[in-house]
Amino acid sequence: MTDFLRNLLRLRRGAWEMVATILIALGVVMLMQPFALALFTWSFLVTLVGTVMFIIVSHFPE
Repeated sequence: MTDFLRNLLRLRRGAWEMVATILIALGVVMLMQPFALALFTWSFLVTLVGTVMFIIVSHFPE
């Protein structure tokens, strides 16, 4: 776990891509759940932030 945090602080691609991927997956799950309207409302924004983050992070060094 400390290696993961160290890679986040040093702006390494692998760790940040994982965070962006988790945000995209979380946004999709929020979009498909039928229980909470607030989650559905924020799902597009979460997915969009994850997608833009993934595009930016793909330019980080490995």
